Amino acid sequence: MLVTTVQHSIDVDVPVRTAYNQWTQFREFPRFMSGVERIDQINATHTHWVTKIAGVTREFDAEITEQRPDERVAWKTVDGPHQAGVVTFHRLDDVHTRVMFQMEFDPDGLVETVGDKLGFVRGRTKGDLEHFKTFVEERGQETGGWRGEVEPPGSHGSADLPQTPPPPYPGPDAMPPTPGRTGAPGGGHIPPPRPQAPPTVGGGTQGY
Repeated sequence: MLVTTVQHSIDVDVPVRTAYNQWTQFREFPRFMSGVERIDQINATHTHWVTKIAGVTREFDAEITEQRPDERVAWKTVDGPHQAGVVTFHRLDDVHTRVMFQMEFDPDGLVETVGDKLGFVRGRTKGDLEHFKTFVEERGQETGGWRGEVEPPGSHGSADLPQTPPPPYPGPDAMPPTPGRTGAPGGGHIPPPRPQAPPTVGGGTQGY
């Protein structure tokens, strides 16, 4: 089985909280991620993707396998060719963050196999991170965010995950949230991220 690994990082000129919050807004991905037509939030840990790459349209579901505020978001596909990855967020200082993207996937079909050999996926991933940098820096603030946690499979508490879509985390220009709502600004102290190197993850490409 042919497995391809893609890894890129980029430094963005926003606080780690802003970078992380923006990445949790999956519906915004088409604004900076090439080939992504639409993403629907099914529940707190599942999303439905519609992609169009090299003229080929595909739909698939992905599961968030781990999520820790200001630290990481990990995922895997639950149908179709296998893909898994992790994005980690590393505080450089109060206004700079390093975003590291790592993914492994199995190229599916002739188009993806040839594209992989030509470095198409690596180039697209690098470009997507650059577009993310431009998107979040030009705004200067996140469009929203979700501060909930997702435990890795098998961890204590993973069975207690909510099965409804996470409530929005309003940006500074949004209406004040309802008091006590999960993920609301000031709703609880978030400990500073623990420095760590991103893990190696297993996976296959459908357009993440």
